[in-house]
Amino acid sequence: MALFGLIRRRTHERAGFALYTAAVTAARDPALFGDEAVPDTLEGRFDLVALHAALLVRRLRRDPDPRGAALAQAVFDAMFADMDLNLREMGVGDMSIGKRVRSMWEAFHGRALAYEAALEAGDVAALEQALARNVWGGDAPEGAAAGLAAHAVALDARLAAQPFAGFVAGRVDFGGVAA
Repeated sequence: MALFGLIRRRTHERAGFALYTAAVTAARDPALFGDEAVPDTLEGRFDLVALHAALLVRRLRRDPDPRGAALAQAVFDAMFADMDLNLREMGVGDMSIGKRVRSMWEAFHGRALAYEAALEAGDVAALEQALARNVWGGDAPEGAAAGLAAHAVALDARLAAQPFAGFVAGRVDFGGVAA
């Protein structure tokens, strides 16, 4: 009986991984990358995954269903389990994995807070500034931050319109909303 307790999945773990996987797939949309868009680098890819995951977590946390916070946590846990795995696959040593994952967590957290504040205030200019600062180090190509901000606003609305039951089942529609 005790053995089953060790291998039991946490609540929403499967749905969290499915939702996170969908966020990663949406973040890899080729239309989001390029010379006049997000740089196709490790950092650029992280920033797009962080943006899509932050929007998803925001949607889940805001739902009146009491399972929303737990499901948001499951998405977050899936994201950082994936980051840990990716670092290991890239050859980062075991001794520095924890420090690198913590650094990624801090970067994600700062970005999520900035995006949340701008979206909550309906301040697209602040969202553009946050994206320019995080994705391009403040030096975004002409119109790129505005395009990514428009993408984020549209995606935020798209996620808000989806029923919570789909999220619990591990389904989310990020659509083809590209900048």
